[in-house]
Amino acid sequence: MDRLDKTVFKKQSFKEADRNRAYWMSKTPIERLVAAHRLSLRAYGYDPDNPPKMDKSFFSRRARD
Repeated sequence: MDRLDKTVFKKQSFKEADRNRAYWMSKTPIERLVAAHRLSLRAYGYDPDNPPKMDKSFFSRRARD
């Protein structure tokens, strides 16, 4: 699993930020959501290809009235 290296970020000029924005705007909304999800998983130290399972023991079922 790759971990997100938080030391590689740098300040950007407005021109660099515009190029980065243009790149992501050329992607479909689904591609952008997938990329954002993968980055979130990496930021929290989870394997993007094997995310943790939800702990369903926290929830309970009730009979409907």
